[in-house]
Amino acid sequence: MARWDQIFSLPVQNPTLPEFSSADLVWSKVEGYRDNIDRLALIPYTRVDDFVRGESSNKDCPTSFHVEARRRKAKEKTYKAKVDGILEYILYWCSFGPDDNRKGGSVRPCRSTYVPKKNNAGRPNSKRGCRCHFIVKRLIAEPTVALIIYNHDKHVDEKGLPCHGPQDKKAAGTRAMFAPYISEDLRLRVLSLLYVGVSVETIMQRHNESVEKQGGPSNRDDLLTHRYVRRLERSIRRSTYELDEDDDVSVSMWVESHHSHVFFYQGFSDAEPFSLGIQTEWQLQQMIRFGNCRLLASDSRFGTNKLKYPIHSLVVFDSENKAIPVAWIIAPRVSSGDAYRWMRALCNRVHAKDPLWKVAGFVVDDPFADITTIRDVFQCPVLFSFWRIRHAWHKNIIKRCQDTETRVEISRHLGQAVDKVCRKQGTATLFEGLMEHFGNSPEFVEYFRAVWSPRIGAWTSALQTLPLASQEICAAMELYHYQMKCRLLNERDSEAYQRTDWLVDKLGTKVHSYFWLDEYSGKDDFARYWREEWVSGLTSFRKASSIPDSHVVISGMSAKVTDKCDVNEVHVVWSPSSHFGVCSCSWAQKGYICQHMIKLAQVCRGNRTAKESASLLQYYQALVDLLHLPPGDSLFRDYAASLAVSVEKQINALGDLPNSDASEGTVQKEVAGEVATDLDGELSKMPMSRDKCRACSENAEDAISGSEMEMDHSLCSTKAGAEDVASTVQNETDIATENHERGAKRLKFCSTRAREYVDE
Repeated sequence: MARWDQIFSLPVQNPTLPEFSSADLVWSKVEGYRDNIDRLALIPYTRVDDFVRGESSNKDCPTSFHVEARRRKAKEKTYKAKVDGILEYILYWCSFGPDDNRKGGSVRPCRSTYVPKKNNAGRPNSKRGCRCHFIVKRLIAEPTVALIIYNHDKHVDEKGLPCHGPQDKKAAGTRAMFAPYISEDLRLRVLSLLYVGVSVETIMQRHNESVEKQGGPSNRDDLLTHRYVRRLERSIRRSTYELDEDDDVSVSMWVESHHSHVFFYQGFSDAEPFSLGIQTEWQLQQMIRFGNCRLLASDSRFGTNKLKYPIHSLVVFDSENKAIPVAWIIAPRVSSGDAYRWMRALCNRVHAKDPLWKVAGFVVDDPFADITTIRDVFQCPVLFSFWRIRHAWHKNIIKRCQDTETRVEISRHLGQAVDKVCRKQGTATLFEGLMEHFGNSPEFVEYFRAVWSPRIGAWTSALQTLPLASQEICAAMELYHYQMKCRLLNERDSEAYQRTDWLVDKLGTKVHSYFWLDEYSGKDDFARYWREEWVSGLTSFRKASSIPDSHVVISGMSAKVTDKCDVNEVHVVWSPSSHFGVCSCSWAQKGYICQHMIKLAQVCRGNRTAKESASLLQYYQALVDLLHLPPGDSLFRDYAASLAVSVEKQINALGDLPNSDASEGTVQKEVAGEVATDLDGELSKMPMSRDKCRACSENAEDAISGSEMEMDHSLCSTKAGAEDVASTVQNETDIATENHERGAKRLKFCSTRAREYVDE
């Protein structure tokens, strides 16, 4: 008992690294059996795989660990809580052992029948008698903790000599110099290329060219063989999604064989609705990398009209602000209780790997989303994106209205109505009046009243109560939606859409492969294999930044934008200052907001010929509301001051921001005009002079122009009002950025003025 008292008194170590090794742990020595002294450590059971991968990536002696023995008790049974009771026992052994197939080596008695092969190409130098191994025990008393016993940590044989790796002189020139298997990254790359249709010969040709270019093999990945790639290709070709005729049984079988890809599963039953949460290891890594102190967005209902169950996607934004799916939730209808369970399971999975991970803001696209659950689980402010309804309206305007003039008129009025709602100058009744005005377009009016009139109240309420997401977020979500449409809904047999096992299999194979390759730097080497499904590139917002101002000619209520690649191609845009404009390009004809509309909106705002964005106005209003807080609330007043200082530090910490033709010399000076009209009345009521307030607003605006889509996690605290301020500051990425140092100085001036006022 004394031994186990010592073991349970040890701390559970959870290094904040994606993968960690024995060097990252503090080992304790405890008396073991047969008078041995065991080296022990406790880690979370969910991180055992991270430890195995980290231990395999030893620079001094690269290797791979395999499961040599495993004992596991059935989960369904209940067991007496014994102190030393074991739920699971796993023996991990270095893949260069324990047998020794070298000349004069020993083979275990249970494998004495081993006959050396004439051609040892399949396992060259793979067994060299390495004694390195460790034991993982999952205890009944602490099922969430893994006990690691690591007594043999040296990669040596029975004689105590190095048997593989750089320290083994006899391994020079053989595969024993490197790890016995390719890395997981290369394996995932090969699988992704095979799934999207790249041939085995092409993969090996590109691989051999890269090895020759670097002067020969230098690591285990350089030893990729044609035989291995061919074997992967054969397994893909022979696989099938239909594991059973019964769809429910087939999905259950898939879940059993893909435990590492499932973070939440609720099977088919009469009591609970079906729900399945999918997240691969790569998606988890992207969520930690791009989601920490940044935005997490939701695409809530993809495939509602075609698939048996719609897909709820959670995405993060990479360095180019393109959406990367980090989780897929498949469910008939996500209720409040179900949403809490899978959100909590997902958040726990991320925190198991990085306890300090925290999202800065959560963007929803559904007014019926469970905002309370999101704030409770992720502890962050919630923003609202209007991209879904704008896309649906624009697509149906193009589809149901043949006349260009009618399209322009309807789009313009809808844009004005949405703008008034966002500025709290109108309600849902505005849209009903518009439908009466457009009686000459009965097909669109009928569609609008049937589909949107019953729900327009919820949408307008969300627009007025939640901070509005930026146009860059909308552009990224539209590109992701189009990518999912091309990559998933391209089956010749439409009956497959009604099977859940097909959906689960395709998401985890082909669709996942396309998104992995989007982030792969060498994807251009396979350009000849690109098809429509491999659609990638920058978002419309990023493309707009690369259009020179000289390519834009505005004439009245229309404008012409010359294509940057083909100067002979000119795109016509009607209502150029609005995001509800109409463009003649192919992307806009599909219902998406194109680069030409965004570019014209930027130009018009730079020339002060258009109103500021609704999200910027919301920031100004939030700033005024913050300064109007009752002086008696001293704690919240202190929090407001710390918030301003935090934003100042965040801007000072920013590196060189990306410059573009659109951002140079176009820092917005939009306090004049409608902002002054709307806010002068509010600011003039304060004891501080109007000039000081205007200077404060100008300085705050310049500070926003230096912000990116990232935010310090210290900004994500409680208090809904301050959350909205923080989320709006974080969200203003669609405003051109010029000089973050000047912005920081002016923000400091602004925060000083604010503190002077609240102290008075």
